[in-house]
Amino acid sequence: MKTYPKTNFPPHQPNPANNSTTRFAVVAFLTLSSAIALPSCATSPTGSANGFTSSRSAEKQIAASAPQSAPAPVSTPGGAASKVAADTAKKPAAETPATAPQLIKKAELSVVVKSIDSSTKSVTEIVKKQRGDILGFQNQKPPDSSVRQTATVQIRVPQEKLETTLDALAKLGSVENRGLTAEDVSEQLVDSEARLRNLRKSEEVVLKIMERSGSVGDVLKASQQLSTIRESIERIDAQLKSLRNQVAYSTISLTLEAAVSAQQEPEPSLGLRVQETWGQATHSVSELTLGLFALSIWLLAYSPYFLVIGAATYGIIRFKKQHSVPKVQEPKPPAAN
Repeated sequence: MKTYPKTNFPPHQPNPANNSTTRFAVVAFLTLSSAIALPSCATSPTGSANGFTSSRSAEKQIAASAPQSAPAPVSTPGGAASKVAADTAKKPAAETPATAPQLIKKAELSVVVKSIDSSTKSVTEIVKKQRGDILGFQNQKPPDSSVRQTATVQIRVPQEKLETTLDALAKLGSVENRGLTAEDVSEQLVDSEARLRNLRKSEEVVLKIMERSGSVGDVLKASQQLSTIRESIERIDAQLKSLRNQVAYSTISLTLEAAVSAQQEPEPSLGLRVQETWGQATHSVSELTLGLFALSIWLLAYSPYFLVIGAATYGIIRFKKQHSVPKVQEPKPPAAN
C-alpha cells in the first residue's frame, strides 16, 4: 500500500483581493488529489479510504483558509452549533430598521362651550400656537330659541401636533364626540415613486434618441412619445406632492355647540308698533304725493302733443258728421185755388 504525505497549509487571514487566486488553488488541488486517489483505489480498498480521507482533510483546510461571507458554526456538544447559526441568521433581520407607515389622519371633535364667540377666539390662538391653519369657519345662528347655536371650524395642523391640538381643543368645554381615522398610503407612495423613476429613465432614453441623426418621421415619433412621458411625469409628481402634503398635515373637523340656547329678541310693545305703522303710512302718503306731482310734470311737458292729437281727432269727427247727414228737401208751398 502506498502512503502519501499529508499536505498542510499554514493558516492565513482572509483577503478579499485574493478570492479568485484562492478559488483557483482549491480547484487545482482537488483535481490533483482526485488524480492521485483514483490509481490507489484500484490497488487497495484501504488505501482508497485513506486517500479519500486525506483529500477531504486537505479540502477542509483549504476551505477554512478561503475568505467566507459568514463564519461557520463550531460543532459543540448539546446542539450549540445550531443555536449559534440561528442567532447569526436572526441578527441581521433584527438590525434592519422598519419603515414607518405613511398615514393620512383625519380627526373629528365636538365640544359644548359656554360662548361661541369666546371659544372661536381661543381656537384661533390654539391653531396659531400649533403652527396650523384654519381652512374654513361657519357660524349657524338658530331660527328660534329651541335650537342651540353651533359653529364648525376646519383646521389643518402638522401631523406631529395632532394629538396636542386635540387635547387643547378638548379643554374648551365638554367633549361630546371625538374620533380619529387613518389611511395608510405607503404602498401608493412607493408605487408612484417607482413609476416616476422609470418614467424619468424613459425620458432620458428618448432624449438620447432625439439627439441622434435620423429621419423627420422618427424625430416626430420620439417627440410625441417624449410629450406623453412628460405628461405622465407631471401627473404622478402632482399626485405624490398631494399625498405627501396630506401625510404631513392632518385635518380636524371641530364643532362648537353653545351650552345655552340662544334667546330671541323681545317683541316690540304696542306703542312702538303704532309708531312704526304711522311712520310707514306717512311715508306711503309722501311717496304717492311725489308720484302724482311727477306725473303732472310729465303731462305738462307732453301737453303740446296732446293738444295737436286732440285737435286732429276733433276735426276728423266733425268732418265725418258733415258728410254723413243727408240733405233735407224743403216742402213746396200749396197751390192757390
